[in-house]
Amino acid sequence: MTGGTGFLGRAIVERLLADDERVKALARSEDSAGALGELGAEPVRGDVLDPEALTTAMRGCGLVYHAAGANAFCVRDPSPMFEVNVRGSENVVRAAARAEVKRVVYTSSAAVLGERKGTVGSEQSPHRGRFLSDYERSKFEAERAVLAAADETGVEVICLNPASVQGPGRATGSTQLLLDYLNGRLKAVVDSTLSLIDIADCTTGHLLAAANGKPGERYVLSGATLSVREGLELLGRLSGVERPVRALRPSFVMTLATVVEGVAWVRRKPPRVCRELARTLTHGHAYDGSKAAHELGLQYTPIEETLRRTIDWWVEQGLVPAPKPHEETTS
Repeated sequence: MTGGTGFLGRAIVERLLADDERVKALARSEDSAGALGELGAEPVRGDVLDPEALTTAMRGCGLVYHAAGANAFCVRDPSPMFEVNVRGSENVVRAAARAEVKRVVYTSSAAVLGERKGTVGSEQSPHRGRFLSDYERSKFEAERAVLAAADETGVEVICLNPASVQGPGRATGSTQLLLDYLNGRLKAVVDSTLSLIDIADCTTGHLLAAANGKPGERYVLSGATLSVREGLELLGRLSGVERPVRALRPSFVMTLATVVEGVAWVRRKPPRVCRELARTLTHGHAYDGSKAAHELGLQYTPIEETLRRTIDWWVEQGLVPAPKPHEETTS
């Protein structure tokens, strides 16, 4: 297992251990090794940029889950992200071949589909021919490198392309928008479309792909699609906290992002908003996860249940106020 301390990777490790599987997990640091050991996995020191360490870690394994990756926006130098996502992912497949591991389940991203604005992305979507962000480009190039290495080495690679993964245990990244809304810090949004998948469903999808996935195939994992406003309204109903939020025009968002990015670079500070982030937000995403349902047997959790479980976890962690009692009984 690579990426075993990440949000998704940890969930996969926990599920495998619960199924009495023996798990070796790559650890870049002593802290990561300790965390993985506490879960019950066998930590193996190494890095996806170290081919020899990868090969050593994989010896004796029957299967590799590659969930490690870098995800960053608004960085001046994206080359480290490309190194991890592209070269690191190719290293994993080639190391698997040297270690005589026959199958790799690779966590790609639905972002690589490159669907045109206003369309629903699927495994067959024609790419729009341009990239919204460096992250999107890095994952696109990584998937191509992984499949090319698989063709060359004979390793069976199954690509999984998750939408935004949400659920208990996550409080960073895109989830911050939901937390800001519940805590009254969100005043305006870009009302675009987004697709989500429950962390439990995404984990199950990986295990099903390991058992039933076809080598060389992509499987989009996406359980719900809704607008940002619809998502916030649903979150408000479930939590009992409904707040007014203003919708921003895409043209205004792009102008603002250009200004903020320019000022930040002049001051030699990382911008909180930048053009690639604005492009991603205003483009929006809608994904079709039906292939994974039909071919792998994945059943998706209703979005209401995902949000209820997530809100409960946020409350337990002290990240948001507890739902109002009368709203809990009516939801």
